[in-house]
Amino acid sequence: MARPDADVPAAAGDPSQPGRTVLSPGDISRALRRIAHEVIEHNKGTDDLVVLGIPSRGVALAERLAAALEDVEGGPVPVGALDVTMYRDDLRRQPVRQAHSTAIPEGGIDDKVVVLVDDVLFSGRTVRAALDALGDLGRPRAVRLAVLVDRGHRELPIRADHVGKNLPTAKSERVTVRLAEHDGGDDAVQIVDGDPR
Repeated sequence: MARPDADVPAAAGDPSQPGRTVLSPGDISRALRRIAHEVIEHNKGTDDLVVLGIPSRGVALAERLAAALEDVEGGPVPVGALDVTMYRDDLRRQPVRQAHSTAIPEGGIDDKVVVLVDDVLFSGRTVRAALDALGDLGRPRAVRLAVLVDRGHRELPIRADHVGKNLPTAKSERVTVRLAEHDGGDDAVQIVDGDPR
């Protein structure tokens, strides 16, 4: 099942479809812990951090990242969700999209360092939409991007600050991400041959 607001051709793997697993549950957990350490090192702690996930799987990853940041630093990190549906530049081509909730933590984003979290970075268009959405919500001091997978094929000049795995792919391949809290079963990232959607 493809995520309609995805920056990636398909976001949820079909267990009946053969694919090559590139990240196991342990790999995903280690990648998020490493990203948490990178964020803390770059920010010199977690003061003034806000973690926002881009629906749908980015929200689950943001919650895991916030928990990892709290484990390392010992204090809670505000976490929320940022829906980008109405900011996408392909609404005319695909006008029917499922909207998700935006949940900004108490205290907002003004003068905060916002860490945007998504599952897969592909064309960069979802991230551009997220930046537009953030602009309507406040004025962060800085915005950083953390993604589980960067698969290349950028169409916009957007780069992730924190990457779990750089995964060179062909455009004909699909990267599928499964997360237990969203899809059930075990976490996994797979590459599946097929036409991009």
